[in-house]
Amino acid sequence: MRNRTTYLFIIVLAVVMTLAFFSKVQCKSVEHGESITESGDARLDGSEAARRVKVGKGVKDDLLMVVGGDVQVLRKTGFVTGYAKEWRLPMWTAWNLTASHTTGPYKRKGVKFQEDDEVPYPKAMNSDYYSSGYDRGHMCPSGDNKWSRQAQEDCFLFTNMCPQSHNLNGGDWNDLEMKCRTWAKRYGNIYIVCGPVFRNSRPSRTIGRNRVWVPDGFYKVVLRMNQRSDRGRQRGDAIAAIGFYYDNEDGHRPLSEYVMTVDEIEQMTGLDFFSGLSDKTEQRIEANADLRDW
Repeated sequence: MRNRTTYLFIIVLAVVMTLAFFSKVQCKSVEHGESITESGDARLDGSEAARRVKVGKGVKDDLLMVVGGDVQVLRKTGFVTGYAKEWRLPMWTAWNLTASHTTGPYKRKGVKFQEDDEVPYPKAMNSDYYSSGYDRGHMCPSGDNKWSRQAQEDCFLFTNMCPQSHNLNGGDWNDLEMKCRTWAKRYGNIYIVCGPVFRNSRPSRTIGRNRVWVPDGFYKVVLRMNQRSDRGRQRGDAIAAIGFYYDNEDGHRPLSEYVMTVDEIEQMTGLDFFSGLSDKTEQRIEANADLRDW
């Protein structure tokens, strides 16, 4: 009887120790940002734990960190996207644009728009845009991805697209994209985040069989960390940030008329940009926006 009791005690002890071990491993996994949904997708929900998910999954530069929203994080060759399944759109797209990435041999000619196999159905596809009256508007533009064939192909995925006014896409929005490339050359590198804006919890319009949400507008925020690399006169601080907002409609106005502070863009979107900065620096640079400093 004594031997049987001892045997049962050893079994129970072994089970308890095994459960304790796996519990510890699970806690350690969450601590290092390995929190994954049942489908295997890393998601952000605005919490500190979600912040660690993104960093822990291999995004080396925390200046690309965006906090907020329920998104599936997609890591592409030249950018990171927070994809909003309900919208069929990216909630945000972030990338580090260096001077060397502003040019290259891999042009957009011959590259086709493609569905993204990393996201579930229903999702945006070419047929949704046919006869919709909207362009397939890049968030991370083709012109920022000429340095790599894979980067160029990635930026034509529909998880990097939003329905965008044709004149905006080829006009004022394009002007800002070119201005960002100028800044990347001037300062060596800049950090960019952009995405759609919705004024209400539901869209005023959708397109296609997959009901892709049509944004009311678009934001873009830009951060620089360096002095001018072209030895030009530096007007503002080395570290500076600026925001822009565009209604999703035709228009042709000076760049200065679209300027907003990053704080204002954060209030508009509910997102937190550049949270890898110290709180003091983030508060200082996100409260001000002066195009003359750029």
